[in-house]
Amino acid sequence: MVLAEEIIRFARDIGFSHVGELEAGALVPMDEVREMCASGRCKAYGRLWSCPPACGSIEFTTKRIRQFDTAVIVQTTGVLDDDFDAEAIFETEQKHKRSFETLSRRVRSMTDECLPLTAGGCRICLKCTYPDKPCRFPKRMLSSMEAYGLLVSDICLRAGLEYNYGARTITYTSCILIKTGGQSNADT
Repeated sequence: MVLAEEIIRFARDIGFSHVGELEAGALVPMDEVREMCASGRCKAYGRLWSCPPACGSIEFTTKRIRQFDTAVIVQTTGVLDDDFDAEAIFETEQKHKRSFETLSRRVRSMTDECLPLTAGGCRICLKCTYPDKPCRFPKRMLSSMEAYGLLVSDICLRAGLEYNYGARTITYTSCILIKTGGQSNADT
């Protein structure tokens, strides 16, 4: 549990608006979420290594999630001047992605036994090599919670967090799954 507490402390220090924790067993990949991906709403399905179908089947993501016992949920909430404040939405998304990449790097330096799942698709490269060439940065690639079949609003509820923090707010949510019973890199 010390590892989870350290990650939570670091997440708060980085500046995430909200941080929660729950057992990884509460994360249940769902076919319905994957079907939303396949509908093409975000235009990433079949275009990125981090997204379906390249990130694996629901059976694969379920098996992968079951390798971990704790999930740390992090959120960045921004305030909008009006319902269409595209600048604030973009700034909040960028802040969240930068903070989550920092958190992911830190956790990956602490333990090899982690799975960071971000908000939205991986954007490390300007153009993904999928499907023609292997991923350029497989150790940095970040799949989204939705790509793994997770219903973000449900995960927030289970972690004791809000999904929506009220009118004229936007919230981005990500999580890092870890093994709290395993030995971290810092211990070796």
